[in-house]
Amino acid sequence: MPTALLSVSDKTGLVPFAEGLASRGYDLVASGGTAKKLRAAGLTVLEVEDLTGFPHLLDGRVKTLHPAVHAGILARRDAAHLGELEALGMRTIDVVVCNLYPFVETISREDVSFDGAIEQIDIGGVTLLRAAAKNCAHVSVVCDPSDYEPVLAELDSPSDDLRRKLARKAFAHTAAYDAAISGWFADITDDDETPLPARLSPIGERSMVLRYGENPHQSAALYRPDGGELPFAVLQGKELSYNNLVDLDGAWTAIDPFTDPVCAIVKHTNPCGLAVGTDLVDAYRKAHASDPVSAFGSIIAVNGTVDEAFVDALGKLFVEVLAAPDFTPGALERLARRKKNCRVVRIDLAAGHGLQIRTIRGGWLAQTPDVLDSDPAGWTVATKVRPTPEQMVDLQHAWRAARAVKSNAIVIVKDLATVGVGAGQMNRLESVRIAGSMAGEKAQGAVLASDAFFPFADGLEAAVAVGVAAVVQPGGSIRDDEVIEAADRLGVAMVFTGVRHFRH
Repeated sequence: MPTALLSVSDKTGLVPFAEGLASRGYDLVASGGTAKKLRAAGLTVLEVEDLTGFPHLLDGRVKTLHPAVHAGILARRDAAHLGELEALGMRTIDVVVCNLYPFVETISREDVSFDGAIEQIDIGGVTLLRAAAKNCAHVSVVCDPSDYEPVLAELDSPSDDLRRKLARKAFAHTAAYDAAISGWFADITDDDETPLPARLSPIGERSMVLRYGENPHQSAALYRPDGGELPFAVLQGKELSYNNLVDLDGAWTAIDPFTDPVCAIVKHTNPCGLAVGTDLVDAYRKAHASDPVSAFGSIIAVNGTVDEAFVDALGKLFVEVLAAPDFTPGALERLARRKKNCRVVRIDLAAGHGLQIRTIRGGWLAQTPDVLDSDPAGWTVATKVRPTPEQMVDLQHAWRAARAVKSNAIVIVKDLATVGVGAGQMNRLESVRIAGSMAGEKAQGAVLASDAFFPFADGLEAAVAVGVAAVVQPGGSIRDDEVIEAADRLGVAMVFTGVRHFRH
């Protein structure tokens, strides 16, 4: 009679799967909480100790680590191995269902102790998975509840392809688990003061194969952390592309610092419009007015519920992605009818920022995210003219916007809306010229933010020439005195934040 061994931490879908195994003639062997749950469902279950002849040892640290278990899993189904098992009174184990103790969830708790974390390091489960995955020619290993249905569908005659896919998942599961343990030990034994881990293990599971990368000749896929969930979901519209995902992240980043109704309109990761309004419709209209030409084919993100009025405000604008924390049923219906190709994405505004990782030839670069929201109370007025209270409000908006723009970043703001953006130029003066040209007459009396210091006075002078009346910048240049002197000569206010926001 075939035998299935079940020992799971995540008991999602366990009972129906076990019922399916039992109905097909499988003996069920389980341990601890798994056996208890199956018996409570009315299933007949053997304990692991019934198989091994040994009780659980060392407060349960030793349960499945026994030859009767692992010989049954690892045996080839040939005469020699089967004869050896028979001589020793052992049975084969044909299905292994196992997922591991919640180590990552445990160490994520602020109050976790060393001993508490140690007890969540699974030993027997990892061994079960590796043994079953190694013998995938004869054994089906299941570590993901989403595989229960396909395993039952092929239970009578499982294909080599299915068993190898299951084995691949099992090895990925144990690899990620070991990486998490190794990383935790590295963190708690690392004497460095840096918040970066001593060991970097960027292991993730492929969540979605994309049509192509930045260009059609490049392959691409979306990965999510092992055991983690994506903090967004496509509700309707076409599948997200590689470029959509990059721009979505840029739009999401742009609205992060704001609690008032805000709208970001992004092209090629840069906000071409970022505005705060009395409501989302007002914020959208102000953001769109910043650069209506670039808004075509954009990604739009807002920080509130999209309703029918917002969809109406979009009019005939072609939008690639519309992202929000929620949508009313009426808004979804109108979007489906009027903008059927638009990707409608629900985002989790509470999702945290992880470590930022990028590849270079020969390795990886990692950094903590730039999420510092500078408090104007800590800024220094560097000029004789002080900003007015109204200008200070716009200066903070401009400073927040500049953080989301590629360097060299120059942002001109008026009435809590961008009116000109200069992004990604090789020199700061050119970024000022671009932002000023875009702003046109709107630059009169507006404020300007520069993501890094002005190395010369020429950038400031170009800003004042188009009408800018107040400036916020980090300061810290060896020519700060020259730039301050120019601001005083031109009669504009300038404040230093002491913080830089490069975004390469």
